[in-house]
Amino acid sequence: FPVAVAECGLFQDSSGSEDEARPVTAAAAAAAPKREERLRKFRDLHMKRNEARKLNRQEVDEEDKRLKLPANWEAKKARLEWERKVAEKKKECAARGEDYERVKLLEISAEDAERWERKKKRKNPDLGFSDYAAAQLRQYQRLTRQIKPDLEQYEKLKEQYGEALYPTSDSLFHGTHVPSKEGVDRMVADLEKQIEKREKYSRRRPYNDDADIDYINERNAKFNKKAERFYGKYTAEIKQNLERGTAV
Repeated sequence: FPVAVAECGLFQDSSGSEDEARPVTAAAAAAAPKREERLRKFRDLHMKRNEARKLNRQEVDEEDKRLKLPANWEAKKARLEWERKVAEKKKECAARGEDYERVKLLEISAEDAERWERKKKRKNPDLGFSDYAAAQLRQYQRLTRQIKPDLEQYEKLKEQYGEALYPTSDSLFHGTHVPSKEGVDRMVADLEKQIEKREKYSRRRPYNDDADIDYINERNAKFNKKAERFYGKYTAEIKQNLERGTAV
């Protein structure tokens, strides 16, 4: 009887343990998919964080390069690209035997042509001498507009040097370029032309529409200006009396 009781007790204890272990195993099995889902989300977030960190670093490097470039670099780059396209268009028109100016005018609307004409009249007006810095800036702009870049040579240099062609504060490319003989001859010819023009130069003075006309021709106007410059302070009262009609 004790053996039977003991056997019954053992049977009851083992069944109780199995009943208790069965819910634990079921809970673990139910929690496993949630755990896998959380781990997957964690891995995705980790990958996104690394990708964002990499993109941020690239953007910081690009911004640093842009900040080290000259202030008007974007405008210069756009203008060079526009000039390259114009040169290609001229070559295509020449190959077809067409006039480039005529083809260009056919592609421009009347409103754009009128707007560009107004802008051309308003562009860089000569207001006379104000200071030497403004005069130097006007000369620099005039000289740079006359420069016709060699786009073929530019493309060769871009292929040869790549990003080093656009120097920054950390670049060592500056000062290593040796100009060609044609470039030196072009610079010498331009300097000689400037010297020749400077010898013939006479400063233009703005015309005042409200000024009194006391001359009969340009030569007489220059003489009157010289007389006014030297004797104006002495004859100012006499001139005023003559204008008022009170001169004795």
